[in-house]
Amino acid sequence: MVRTPTPDDKFSFGLWTIGWTGTDPFGVPSRPELDPWEYAEGLAELGAWGITFHDNDVFAFDATDDERSARVGQLKDAAGKAGLVIEMVTTNTFTHPAFKDGGLTSNDRSVRRFGLRKILRNVDLAAELGASTFVMWGGREGAEYDSSKDLYAALERYKEGLDTVASHIKTQGYDLKIGLEPKPNEPRGDIFLPTVGHALALIAELEHGDIVGLNPEVGHEQMANLNYTHALAQAMFSGKLFHIDLNGQRGLKYDQDLCFGHGDLMSAFFTVDLLTNGFPASPDAPRYDGPVHFDYKPSRTEGMQGIWDSASANMETWLLLADKARAFRADPEVQQVMKDASIYELSEPTLAEGESLADFLAADEPFDADAAGAREYGFVKLQQLAIRHLIG
Repeated sequence: MVRTPTPDDKFSFGLWTIGWTGTDPFGVPSRPELDPWEYAEGLAELGAWGITFHDNDVFAFDATDDERSARVGQLKDAAGKAGLVIEMVTTNTFTHPAFKDGGLTSNDRSVRRFGLRKILRNVDLAAELGASTFVMWGGREGAEYDSSKDLYAALERYKEGLDTVASHIKTQGYDLKIGLEPKPNEPRGDIFLPTVGHALALIAELEHGDIVGLNPEVGHEQMANLNYTHALAQAMFSGKLFHIDLNGQRGLKYDQDLCFGHGDLMSAFFTVDLLTNGFPASPDAPRYDGPVHFDYKPSRTEGMQGIWDSASANMETWLLLADKARAFRADPEVQQVMKDASIYELSEPTLAEGESLADFLAADEPFDADAAGAREYGFVKLQQLAIRHLIG
């Protein structure tokens, strides 16, 4: 069954995704480039709700103020006419050679000062356009050689930069949050804040960490051989899931940026299950209700029609998986197997309400370790039921 997206689904796309011309380290563009507003109009026709962009997706790195203003104005006008929301803005501090050693963590202080001004100027732009999230991906914040960095100083400068940006947001009264986007490697050999856990640890050290959260990406977590759904859960547990980037990845490769679901389909199913249904045993746990943002790239093998086909594929896959995830959780057999597996019991505190540690240690509770060891949980059966709903 073909599913048609609507703006109520809150699907959004980065202009750098559909706007990718197929250029890679081994080849020149394989399709022509359109103006940003042309991509926006095409997405609206497909049923998208929003768009996002880096500053230099819209205007050149060395654009004059007049050129910058004109191009941003043209994009804003096109988005408004198409009914699209500009829901997130970010800054490119990775393409120009000046940033080859980082934007906020470069050894060169003058680069850091330039990079910080560039970021702050685009925070102002994000607020002007009504965006709710300002994503910061530190693609060049890292190293190839351990001898090249004072790692403590690098983390101090990262912290200083993030706090400066967050302080600016608060001082200006912007209704804007920062979403850090972890990635383990590429383009640097080792990128700082390689995973959700690393980013949460740095956020905890910030003075203004209350408005700094996460924008986890499927491929980035899976490039680190980690479970994306678990990463989302950790961010939600911490109240820090501010935005998401969905795409497809097949294992420990370069960042493939495939269409969502075109990598690990089982993982994609449980990602949609979590974001659609929440935590099965914890109904009062935080939920994510933000944009469903796709950060993918149309395959280099495709032409202009392939851009729109791939954009539609992302949205259709989400909708199909959401239908199947809702049916999975509503299935009485699934609910019974979950009950038999004690999944709902996990939400019950290990210590009883009001039970002191002394009372706990003094309690004489019979426990049959052999029986517990012989117990079957039925996890394989539960997973097979998910398979049936997914492909049956």
